[in-house]
Amino acid sequence: MKSVLSLLSLLLVNTVAMAGEAIDWQRVGAFEIARTETTVAQFARFAEATRLVTQAERQGGGQVYESGWVRKPGWNWRAPFGQPAQGDEPAVHVNFDEAQAFCRWAGARLPRDAEWVSAAYTEQREAPPSPFIRGRTYPYPNGERPDGAQCFGDCGAAAKERAVRHGAALLRGDGHARAGATPAGVNGLHEMGGNAWEWVDEPRGATGNAERRTRGGSWWYGAAQMRADHLQGKPSDTAVVYIGFRCARSASPDRPISIRPKLP
Repeated sequence: MKSVLSLLSLLLVNTVAMAGEAIDWQRVGAFEIARTETTVAQFARFAEATRLVTQAERQGGGQVYESGWVRKPGWNWRAPFGQPAQGDEPAVHVNFDEAQAFCRWAGARLPRDAEWVSAAYTEQREAPPSPFIRGRTYPYPNGERPDGAQCFGDCGAAAKERAVRHGAALLRGDGHARAGATPAGVNGLHEMGGNAWEWVDEPRGATGNAERRTRGGSWWYGAAQMRADHLQGKPSDTAVVYIGFRCARSASPDRPISIRPKLP
């Protein structure tokens, strides 16, 4: 019996390690954060391993805001706009608890609000490429301007071109881009501004259906929501088309600074 438990423990450790290695990490000070939002392919591995059926799937579909919140049949993390997604699209229609569960399965956690803000706006790489300057805090995760982000109206014509061809009739915006499709911003991170709002663990220790903070704006909003001083949140059980997430973890001297993706 003891040997069986030891084997199961080893398998669990190996599974967590493999999940963590499927994330491309960027070190920022004392922690590491995923370079992109969690993708459909990454979330699929988690859902298969844990047999998770998300809230949006159980309820028949996630939601989008039109003239109020509207539930869209068949819209979920597998099919954000009702059609099967590509593996490199961001995983959306995921509530706070589901996002946190994925990160813990991957040996990580959702970023704390202060971590997310630090990574998004203050350049901390030893020798960042131009135009970024170490130690400078920028107004947008993309730098001095919102250009290049996946947002509505303020981020340039390329945002419409980058949007996935989902076939849905949207009343506002064009939809998300694939993870990593926008130019790398502060600290080499992608889509910290625009694309999908991202759950952060704030307020920490909250329980039940407490409101949790979301950061970074989305394809549904303009540039104002991408700034650090814009605070927004949703109840923990919110599962909608433009909220996703990325993971963070404490830095370890025994790990390489970056681990490249090993996605299916």
